Amino acid sequence: MPHVLAKLSVQVLRNNVDFFNIATRANSTFWGGVPMGPPDVILGITEAYKRDTDPKKVNLGVGAYRDDAGKPHILPSVRKAEENLFNRHMNHEYAPIAGDATFTNAVAKLALGEDSPALRNKTNCTVQSLSGTGALRLGLEFVTKHYGGVKELWLPNPTWGNHPQICNMISLPHKKYRYYDPKTHGFDLNGACEDITKMPEGSIILLHACAHNPTGVDPKPEEWKQLSQVIKDQKVLPFFDMAYQGFATGNVDNDAFAVRLFEKEGHHIMLAQSFAKNMGLYGERVGALTFLCPDQETAAKMMSQVKIMIRTIYSNPAINGARIVSEILNNPELNQMWLSDVKEMADRIISMRKELRDGIEGRGNPQKWNHITDQIGMFCYTGLKPNQVERLTKEFHIYLTKDGRISVAGISSKNVDYVAEAIHKVTS
Repeated sequence: MPHVLAKLSVQVLRNNVDFFNIATRANSTFWGGVPMGPPDVILGITEAYKRDTDPKKVNLGVGAYRDDAGKPHILPSVRKAEENLFNRHMNHEYAPIAGDATFTNAVAKLALGEDSPALRNKTNCTVQSLSGTGALRLGLEFVTKHYGGVKELWLPNPTWGNHPQICNMISLPHKKYRYYDPKTHGFDLNGACEDITKMPEGSIILLHACAHNPTGVDPKPEEWKQLSQVIKDQKVLPFFDMAYQGFATGNVDNDAFAVRLFEKEGHHIMLAQSFAKNMGLYGERVGALTFLCPDQETAAKMMSQVKIMIRTIYSNPAINGARIVSEILNNPELNQMWLSDVKEMADRIISMRKELRDGIEGRGNPQKWNHITDQIGMFCYTGLKPNQVERLTKEFHIYLTKDGRISVAGISSKNVDYVAEAIHKVTS
């Protein structure tokens, strides 16, 4: 009996101590000043869509490719590359800090082209990154530490929501330049050029290489040439975000036009690449960051500093996704298969744009809808007003962002007529 009482006493004492410790943590002020962060807009749309039980519901908010059945699409070229890698029984040793050279060389060539002067003269500094987001963060943080010009980034208005958030996280000042013209649903060339001429010499301008997110509005080749000249005259550093190479037109060379033009015309560009969309490697987080430098010595110095930054953030990049990309780009047979895969995805997007436009206009809608097919890539700025977006969601169970942006990948042959009918009803 005394032993039982002793055990009970110890247990009561232990429980009291645990209660005291929990109460102490609850009263701690170490984290008391942390505010609740705002919810992610796209995540909120997806969650609302999942809660909806209506059989006709459509999600036009998600920024990921879906096949015509509305399912995630695994590219045949990716499956084949995975099989090849599996059969080699490769190890899981660390990758080099900057990424394996077979990967970095291949992705730089994909972006800059076979005849790139920087690649020929070895004046590029290219490292593997955690997809496009990681490339942007790494590049902009490098700017805050080592850039010799004006540490100020100019973003197109509008732009991808993560661009300003990255700047805010690293305390990099950022401003907007005119880009999208809501009256024409197109590119505001005059406004952009006028704003560029007012940028401080040596500041940085962010440019979407193709398939602008969120508007789907890209400058035409002649407009890119004008932008290049104005940017050069103003001595501004261009930073390209290329998340959709091949996804815009179905041709990787066409979609790299702006990047290659700017290199040809002597710009010392920065470039962020992503392989989430064009290879469907969303969860693998494979990307790259490239600097074009004036000479090999500068490239070597920049590489040394970028590697120090990588070492202190994640030490070494992941190997699996990079191996898949490298296998596809360096294997001629797989590369051709991938180019066909990319074209197939782009062609589906283009066909859905045409069917959506035809469906709206075919119902006698009084508005103009040519911008649906004039725009390009995964996203479309429909021109829908917030009250019309609200009606689409409440009455038709169609989910999209309040600014009227839709992901065309969410449209399929099964729902395009329904979406067209709904848009016609809320805009007539």
